[in-house]
Amino acid sequence: MRTKSFVYQLFALFVIAATVLSACGGAAPKSESELNVIALPPDWCNYGKVIEAFKAKYPNIKVNELNPDAGSGDEIEAIKANKDNKGPQAPDVVDIGFSFGEANKDLFMPYKVSTWDTIPAGMKSPDGYWYGDYFGVMAFLVNTDVQPDVPQDWGDLLDPKYKGQVAQSGDPRTSNQAIQAVQAAALGNGGTLDDVKPGLDFFAQLNQAGNLIPLIANNGLVAKGEIPVRLTWDYNGLAAIDSFAGNPKATLVIPKTGQFAGVYVQAISAYAPHPENAKLWMEFLYSDAGQLLWMEGYCHPARESDMRARGVVPAELSAKLPDVSQAVFPTSDQLVKAKETITTQWDAVVGVDIQKAP
Repeated sequence: MRTKSFVYQLFALFVIAATVLSACGGAAPKSESELNVIALPPDWCNYGKVIEAFKAKYPNIKVNELNPDAGSGDEIEAIKANKDNKGPQAPDVVDIGFSFGEANKDLFMPYKVSTWDTIPAGMKSPDGYWYGDYFGVMAFLVNTDVQPDVPQDWGDLLDPKYKGQVAQSGDPRTSNQAIQAVQAAALGNGGTLDDVKPGLDFFAQLNQAGNLIPLIANNGLVAKGEIPVRLTWDYNGLAAIDSFAGNPKATLVIPKTGQFAGVYVQAISAYAPHPENAKLWMEFLYSDAGQLLWMEGYCHPARESDMRARGVVPAELSAKLPDVSQAVFPTSDQLVKAKETITTQWDAVVGVDIQKAP
């Protein structure tokens, strides 16, 4: 009787737990009432709406947004710095550049989302430590009220008319976006995916010409006219133009040469303070709903081909995305080698300390 009673008690507890979870829409236990995300600006890939949609789906989870303007390197350092800290500064999840994925897999927790099989093989770690989320193409966002003569290719940026007008969107020693702008410039100046030195030389020329501004560009600085030409992912630029609503006037240019596709990846920290909520976050991002929200932010989500094949991408949404059919996709090895070259040689070759605006 004692054993039977114990079994009944366990069953009753199971039923109660299931009822509570059902009432919460499948939300995590009360002990995990928070989720710490990092480096997710609201205008980056539509993350503002993504986070709000996640909150609506799981209203009992408080989403803490850490350092929205951080770069991929900063995200990795945040995990390392908080290995023994389960507090509010320890990220549960990261959204990082492709080259930062495999190189830091020892910091991640393997987890395969339910839609795993529809993520292209080349965009995920076979063992589930990281997985591609979306990609964009490096482009020029131009405030045409300040600079009506819009550059069409990388070489145009060296023209004296752009003196004090061009800026990177991060520090090329730590920011994936800035690193890959150098890779794109290399392709547009005689380099290859295996040879990024021409990209460093290009930025050295841009600096010597006085055209490179030593500040980290953002949409606000573009809107003010302080940075007329921002080197950024196409989705960031298109979202900025929407937010400007014609004031200032602006345009986005995919350069004629050096069309470089940058893939970002998601991962759960191996030291996540809220691992179960981190899994819920990943499931949401890789659902059709999550992928379409990224697409609304002009990003090309990892599962785009699968969703198009099933006819779940609205025609008007599909029409918003620019033609990036000529973009090239580097391999993981090419990215890792390029990142090493750029981050270690930027100071010696270019000699510019790019910092946040005061």
